[in-house]
Parts: sequence; structure tokens; C-alpha cells
Amino acid sequence: MSEAVDEIVGPPAPEQARGSRPAPRAGVLGACDWLREGARSMLLLAPRWERLATSPWQVAFQVLLQIGMGVLLQRILIRDDAVFVWKSLLSGWANALLTVWLCYLIQPDPRIRRSPDGAPGAAYLVTLLTAQATWFALLAWALYFYLVVRTNVIAPGGAWAPWIIWIVPSLWSVLARLAVLMRAARPLAPLRTIVTIAVVALTTALGHYLAPSPSAWRAPPAPEAPEEEPFEVSQEMMEAQLPLLGDQIDALKPQRPGVIDMYTITFAPYEGEEVFRRESTMVADVMARRFDAAGRGLQLINHRETAETLPWATPLNLRRAIEGIAEIMDRDEDVLFIHLTSHGAADGELAANFWPIEVAPVMPPELKGWLDQAGIRYRVLSISACFAGNWIAPLAADGTLVMTASDADHTSYGCGKKSPLTFFGRAMYDEQLRTTTHSFIEAHAAARKIILRREQEAGKDDGYSNPQIKVGGKIVPVLERMNKRLAGKP
Repeated sequence: MSEAVDEIVGPPAPEQARGSRPAPRAGVLGACDWLREGARSMLLLAPRWERLATSPWQVAFQVLLQIGMGVLLQRILIRDDAVFVWKSLLSGWANALLTVWLCYLIQPDPRIRRSPDGAPGAAYLVTLLTAQATWFALLAWALYFYLVVRTNVIAPGGAWAPWIIWIVPSLWSVLARLAVLMRAARPLAPLRTIVTIAVVALTTALGHYLAPSPSAWRAPPAPEAPEEEPFEVSQEMMEAQLPLLGDQIDALKPQRPGVIDMYTITFAPYEGEEVFRRESTMVADVMARRFDAAGRGLQLINHRETAETLPWATPLNLRRAIEGIAEIMDRDEDVLFIHLTSHGAADGELAANFWPIEVAPVMPPELKGWLDQAGIRYRVLSISACFAGNWIAPLAADGTLVMTASDADHTSYGCGKKSPLTFFGRAMYDEQLRTTTHSFIEAHAAARKIILRREQEAGKDDGYSNPQIKVGGKIVPVLERMNKRLAGKP
């Protein structure tokens, strides 16, 4: 009779502990016993309830162990300084409360280690499921560290990474949890078994899909940038700007008879984004160094820092720059390269901004008209903007190579305030033309693949930008002869 009472109410008497069954342990050793049985249940083995003893403190220990492990591992992932988010500790409790309710539904008496019908008490079930969940969380983190952080087999945002890191351990944990609860509910009414399956499915959905836990750490807030002083156009600035374009055109090197010279214009009309100024300067540098265009280039930029040293990027200045270069170059032999970088609209409009100065946008037919009027025969035109494919048809000609950062239906990428260069400018000019090739056609083909990969890695969600190129038949031999000279070939 005493043996039956001990089974129902609590741990066996000291004299029984000396029998065949080990006595349950308390404290840290007891917590280790719970983790051991949690690991067994993780492997779908039946827990050995006679070795366990629970209490409110034991439940609290298992819960805090799981929370502390998650907080520590999330902190390890952040290499720089981080701020602890206390509110993250308040998330995920709906799943825990449903689990507790389910355990009490199976066996309301929390003190029972094993009742005469075989069902353990609620407190025992809660403690075991918490210890089991700790192991599964550890498994998921181990997979993440090995596959992403250490070996970099898959990127964190990759298409199949979530299936490996979260879904597989999650499905396994559902099966293991269900095995524990089904063993506990089997001796009871069939209705409890049905409810067990339904609630496990519900708690799984809530825990893994409907209510994901936020990260316990976040990067510290960036210090507020000092407020930028308003840009003011002074009389001195206007007087310095008026002769600037003419002076720089007059300073261009003359064309060399018998040599295919490259003359360049970079045009960045949008003052609000630093990336356009950086890209314009970078492209001008690449053309000067790699295409023997040093001293034969103009930069037209709208930016407060260059407002007195470089001509402004306005439609009128662009037209005058084209006309000025046309007077210096051999229009039947030399090549004019123009790179335009800004935001783009679906109708082909190239955005312009230089407040408080009103600057009109440039449109494709306008640029085509200015080039035709100037009589420039060979042209390489580069448009780095969203929806830039709208420029292809208006600019295409036998003596023209026109290339764009996107097609007519998609945005380009990398034109935000934090971008060092646009994706197109970086891949096309800074990586391909700077070091790899003198061929615009080869560089564009290589850049397309690079841009596709980087856009996928960055999570671009409106489709591949799909950079375009159109090459006129008459400009191909001209560029080939120029490239042979640049490569030092006879």
C-alpha cells in the first residue's frame, strides 16, 4: 500500500531509495536529471519518471536556462556593441501557457509522478517539455552556427536556409513533444488524446509561424547626424559658376589626328543623394585612367560641396558641354562617352534636384537631339537609373552603344543614402572596366551576372533590374581599334 501511495504523491521513502530504483535528486543534480530525460524524449524514448522530482523551483530553473541560452547565443551573433531589448522577454508566452494548459488537461494533479493509470502529473510534464525544448533550441542554434556563421554554406537570407535551420528541428520537436503527451494521455479518455493532438498543432503554429520571438539584442541607435545647414546660393557662387563650364571646355586637350580619342561627360543632377556624386567621380576616374581620357573629360554635378568648382548638372549645361566637346574632338573619328546617374521614372525622366535652384529633368529625346545637332558620330551612352531601359530605343543608332542599369519595367538598386555606389556603377565600372577589360560589351555581360546575384542576396523584392545594352554595328570596329591601342596591341 505504501508503494502505491509513493507513486502517486511524491518521492519514495529513504528506505525505498535503497531498493532497485534510484532516488530522485533535487537541486542542480536534479536539473541535470531533467535535461538527461529531456534528451531521451528528444530521441522519442520513454521518459523514466521514477528518476525525477519536480518543484516550482525546478520548473523555473528549466525555463530560465532556456531563456538565458537564447539570449547568450543571440548576443554572440552580434560582433559589435548591442543593446539588450527587455521587451523580448515578454514574447513567446502564449505558446508556453497553452503547453501548461494542455499538461493540466491530461493530468490536473501536479504532484503525481505516475498515477495508477500511468499518466504523470502536469508539473512533471511541463518540466520535461521545457527541458526537451532546450535541447531543440540548442540543436537549431548549432545548425545555424555551423551552416551560416562558420562554414558560410548558406546565406542567412537564402532560399533554403530556413528549411535547414528552423523547419527540420521544428518538425522533429513537434514529433517528440507529441510522443511525450500521447504516452501520458493514452491511458485516459480518447477525447483527451484528440485534444492533445489538436493543441500540439495549435501551439506549434503559434510558436513558429504566427508569433515569432523578436531578437533580444539590437544595434545601438546611431548618433544623430548634425542638422545640415540650408544650402544658399550667393552672388559670389553665381559669379564663379557662370564662366566655369566655358573655362573647363577651353582647358580640354585637343584631339590627336589618327588616334581614336575618348572624350567623357559625367552627369549627376540629383543633389539629395551622395551616391550619385561618388559614382560620377568614380566613373570619370575610370575613364581617365583606363581609356586615356585624362584631360578630356567634364564632370557636371549638383552638390553643395562642388557648387563653386564644378559646372552644375543642368540640361542647358549638358547641351553646352556636348557642343563644346564637339568643337574640339574629331567628330568622325573620336568617341564621346556620357554617363548619367540619378533616380529614374517610368516615363524615362531623369530626376534632377538642386534646391533652391529649379533644375529641369533630362529626357531621352532631348539628349538624342543635342548629339545629332552637334554632329557627333560615335557615342557610348550609359544611364544608371531606375527604369533606364526607356532610354534604349530613343538613343539607339548605328554609331551608338547605349547601356542601362535596368530595363524599362524595373528599378535599379543601390541608390540609397547609405550606398557607396549603385549596383550597376560598382559592377560595371569599379570592378569590370577598372581592372578586367576595356570592352563595354564584355563588362556589361559580366556585370549583369554580378548584379543579379547581389540583388538576390540583398532581398530585392520587385524583380531583377535586368540591365540592358544596345550596340550599333558601326561603332563596334571603332571601339575594337581603340581597345587594341589601349591594350598595347598593334
